[in-house]
Amino acid sequence: MKKLLAAAAVLAATCFGAPNFTGEWKLNIAKSKYGPIPPPVEVTRKIILDGPKLWMSTTQKSADKEGTSELRYTIDGKPNVNKLASGDATGTASWEGDSLIIDSSQKNGPQDLKSHEVWTLSGDGKTLTILTHLTLPQGGIDVTQVFEKQ
Repeated sequence: MKKLLAAAAVLAATCFGAPNFTGEWKLNIAKSKYGPIPPPVEVTRKIILDGPKLWMSTTQKSADKEGTSELRYTIDGKPNVNKLASGDATGTASWEGDSLIIDSSQKNGPQDLKSHEVWTLSGDGKTLTILTHLTLPQGGIDVTQVFEKQ
């Protein structure tokens, strides 16, 4: 039943014009909220959404370092493994209405790090908002990132 629902969600998103996040995006730090986490100095993200395939490359600069990550998902609820400098992260992506939901987890030594992301696109397609709930050993943290299309 779960597979049938996931297939129906992909079909509905394809047929009824799901939001297309494809493009180059820059984080608007002033509109974003990082809570107790120090905000980055700059974040840029390139996204390609091609049917059920999602690819993104993110470059983030902080006060003392810069890094780039590449993530790939299939938007069908099936697990995808992404290799990161900090270790493998397993995640799923699926549509929930007009929102893209990405859930991922990663082992950091004995600790599990989890994130739940909800992506929404503004009506004019120029603003991508990502609401993230991070589950860390110290507790939960909510982050709001507001990206503007370049």
